[in-house]
Amino acid sequence: MGYRNLASCVTDLERSGALIRIDEELSSDLVIGSIQRRVYQAGGPALLFTRVKGCSFPMLGNLFGTLDRTRFIFRDTLEAVERLVQLKIDPRSFLKHPASLLKAVPAAWHLLPRRVGDGPILNHKTSLDQLPQLKSWPDDGGAFITLPQVYSESVGLPGLRHSNLGMYRVQISGGQYLPNAEVGIHYQIHRGIGFHHAEALERGAPFRVSVFVGGAPAMTVAAVMPLPEGMPELSFAGLLAGHRIEMVTRPGSLPIPAEADFCITGTVDPQKTLPEGPFGDHFGYYSLAHDFPVLKVEEVFHREGAIWPFTTVGRPPQEDTSFGAFIHELTGPLIPTVIPGVRAVHAVDAAGVHPLLLAMGSERYVPYGERRTPQELLTIANAILGQGQLSLAKYLMIASHEDAPQLDIHDIPAFLRHMLERIDFRRDLHFQTATTMDTLDYTGGALNSGSKVVFAAVGEKRRSLGAEIPAALRLPDGFSAPALCLPGVLAVQGPACGIRKGEPDAQMERLCDCLNGVAGLDSFPLIVVSDDSRFTAATLNNFLWVTFTRSDPAADVYGVGASTSCKQWGCSGPLVIDARVKPHHAPPLLEDPAVERQVDQLAAPGGALHGVY
Repeated sequence: MGYRNLASCVTDLERSGALIRIDEELSSDLVIGSIQRRVYQAGGPALLFTRVKGCSFPMLGNLFGTLDRTRFIFRDTLEAVERLVQLKIDPRSFLKHPASLLKAVPAAWHLLPRRVGDGPILNHKTSLDQLPQLKSWPDDGGAFITLPQVYSESVGLPGLRHSNLGMYRVQISGGQYLPNAEVGIHYQIHRGIGFHHAEALERGAPFRVSVFVGGAPAMTVAAVMPLPEGMPELSFAGLLAGHRIEMVTRPGSLPIPAEADFCITGTVDPQKTLPEGPFGDHFGYYSLAHDFPVLKVEEVFHREGAIWPFTTVGRPPQEDTSFGAFIHELTGPLIPTVIPGVRAVHAVDAAGVHPLLLAMGSERYVPYGERRTPQELLTIANAILGQGQLSLAKYLMIASHEDAPQLDIHDIPAFLRHMLERIDFRRDLHFQTATTMDTLDYTGGALNSGSKVVFAAVGEKRRSLGAEIPAALRLPDGFSAPALCLPGVLAVQGPACGIRKGEPDAQMERLCDCLNGVAGLDSFPLIVVSDDSRFTAATLNNFLWVTFTRSDPAADVYGVGASTSCKQWGCSGPLVIDARVKPHHAPPLLEDPAVERQVDQLAAPGGALHGVY
């Protein structure tokens, strides 16, 4: 059976050699976070920091640092989850294999949380300042809980059935928060707790929120699952854990997982906000300080022997990459059942997940005739952009499954080649302007605001992609250093950008005019302008990160031979994306050199972490 608490998971991982203890006293201010990132990049073990400077609680990092370790943690329950997923995809499958249905019944029972009157979580109380004060990046605004499970219930329909468990950033110190009395809760757009907040606003009354930390590892995974509205995350946690989640119920309070390691309880005044942040996020930049809801803290519980799990985020890949890969394994097969016509969807982690979405769909509207154009693909694209967190996609590239049935959507170079060989930029770009955007994405110039574009490609190959920079290429003053990113994709170094969103950029227009008619450039349908073209072209991940985290489609997409017909913008020559850093962008994450030297020493011969990274 799955682990009932975090301590049993730690014991099992240590016994199997997948976890090491670090007994040297280390600071949670930058040092421990840097070590965790280093060990993740090295594919190393989970880390139990037993002596945290100024804190009596051990910290657990890199728990989900590899996909293999994540699978190992849930090895006893994955088959049951996959069986239920298959029944959802094809309910008739149990007729072919009746035994599979019988095996699925016990797993389905685990979907129901179990109410209990007491549990280990209530054994002890503490205060916020006694918790690990994790600071991951030099300019973070304070200490944050980075693996929180934020629990709320509907004000109008309270109870587990109408609950939400989400992983929303929680700031426990710094800023304008009253010490030991207030914490900030940063939740992004399209998150379930927002519905509960809206209900509370309508009623003009506070609503209760609890923050769980630790407990069964399944609880952490459930908090990041993109489940459909109406399916409680606690139910999925029970399914993945292999047992019903025990919830301690107390009069006048929200239920608490009996086996949690920590729990912060309190209320949110729906009309009160305070600046939260800055915080180094998974885009690889700082999300800046903005007003977000405040949790007025009532009690802070912890169990005996409590362990504080944490992660650090930054430019991908990081530990949350493993989360994403594991979640895709569990839920990927369900996507065609949610959106008709979709064959596969891939949120590209290296581009920050939400900025770039790849999709394969059916193109069956007109199966006859010689001239094929995107039709059903556009219907599917609109459905994708109306689906939960998928709606945060900024660039959606969708191809026809019928054109390349064997194309692997996770082979990004192959997918981009397929798209660029077929797309007609005069016809196949579809913009949505002045719309909602990921809360962490600053390219739109305002919080939660930006644009989207759909690239749709159907039909036969229309061009061959170039692998050598055209000899005839000449760039205007200020632009230099053309570099090959991928077949058909060039990076060009541009002058520093001083243009704010909405202002015309004569430099980019001049570049597009200069590129018009250049011999050989027709084999390079995509050109990216960046601050450092060599860096952009050095690796696939660099290209993806720079291009899609530093551009807003409506403001930063240009084209050679651009024109507008019936409000349809397009271009006859290469598409040009301005991926330079703009004045309104958030600053990138930079590590503290002194801290990095200390972490280097820990890995040197004789150091506490020699051979680990």
